[in-house]
Amino acid sequence: MRRILVESARRKRSLKRGGGAQREELDESHLVLAAPSEEMLAIDEALDLLAARDPQAASVVKLRYFVGMTMEEAAGALGLSLRTTERLWTYARAWLRREISG
Repeated sequence: MRRILVESARRKRSLKRGGGAQREELDESHLVLAAPSEEMLAIDEALDLLAARDPQAASVVKLRYFVGMTMEEAAGALGLSLRTTERLWTYARAWLRREISG
């Protein structure tokens, strides 16, 4: 265990890995994009309607919009092929847009 800890410390200190550079903490509030509350509520209501109609499409939207997964990650999480996930995403976006716009 000692060797592992010593090697880890050496790697962190090496010039190739940043050497003596000081760490700077990131403010996560800059990384999160806040959607307007009306938009979020409209999406939530429309997503509930979509879930009653097509649960898989609603799951794709949740993973892509709320979780921020890529198309490949969402396909893997749902156990679907990439092409099927893309079709569901396209369908769900069109359905939600039509539902929200009235």
